Amino acid sequence: MGLKIWLDDKLVNQEDAKVSVFDHGLLYGDGVFEGIRVYGGKIFEHDAHLERLYKSAKVIRLTIPMDLPTLKKAVEETVRANQITDGYIRLVVTRGVGDLGLNPFLCKRACVIIIADKIRLYPAELYEKGLKVISVPTIRNHPMSIPPQVKSLNYLNNIFAKIEAVDAGASEAILYSHDGYVAEASGDNIFIVSEGTLYTPPVQAGSLDGITRRVVIKLAREERIPIIEKNLTRFDLYTADEFFLTGTAAEVIGVVEMDGRIIGDGKPGPITRRLREKFYAYAHA
Repeated sequence: MGLKIWLDDKLVNQEDAKVSVFDHGLLYGDGVFEGIRVYGGKIFEHDAHLERLYKSAKVIRLTIPMDLPTLKKAVEETVRANQITDGYIRLVVTRGVGDLGLNPFLCKRACVIIIADKIRLYPAELYEKGLKVISVPTIRNHPMSIPPQVKSLNYLNNIFAKIEAVDAGASEAILYSHDGYVAEASGDNIFIVSEGTLYTPPVQAGSLDGITRRVVIKLAREERIPIIEKNLTRFDLYTADEFFLTGTAAEVIGVVEMDGRIIGDGKPGPITRRLREKFYAYAHA
């Protein structure tokens, strides 16, 4: 039995969930999206994800054809229809059907798509052993081109970085800003621990204002772990005592090697493990 997909204003069978070839989401990557987790039948940080979606849409002047409470109910209905207890939601808003020109304002109505399904995570052993990552030549989008805080359908920047990581046999790619500071991984935010203090790049360095990132910062403060948002360089990552990534799919996962350099003692460190445990408890509370 196939999934039930929310398309525009109702649930349809998976095989009937189709969009026009003239949709500007397909033609130009014109649209926004959110990836959201479901834990124990509850949608994780639902309001925060939807608020970020509407902010992204505002920046690209995309009118979402549902107000936030109505969209929230649609997401909940889609999760229930697919009986998702632990899984993943992909919420997409495209510009909608237009012509072959670039003008987005000729698209009459945005298209809303909600998919709720299972999710494939990193293998369990990687959470114990940690990831190997590399720096890649692809830099994060310049803030005067596509603002990095916009979670848009135009994801080629991240895809280029992921290709470079896969080609090198690494689990993740580390991207830098146009001025050489650490931005983020291809799909995750970055944290390091140095001398007991937690550091993460500010969003101004080109990182997404990640929902999991926000939760981890909150948990660190509750645990009285000092945390500072500041510009970081490759040197800071290479010489860190601990290094971990956060993201909707990844949750909290340690990094043990970067560009051939061993991080700390070569395994996920105590603060990484502590915050992973706290995050798991928070998510399943």
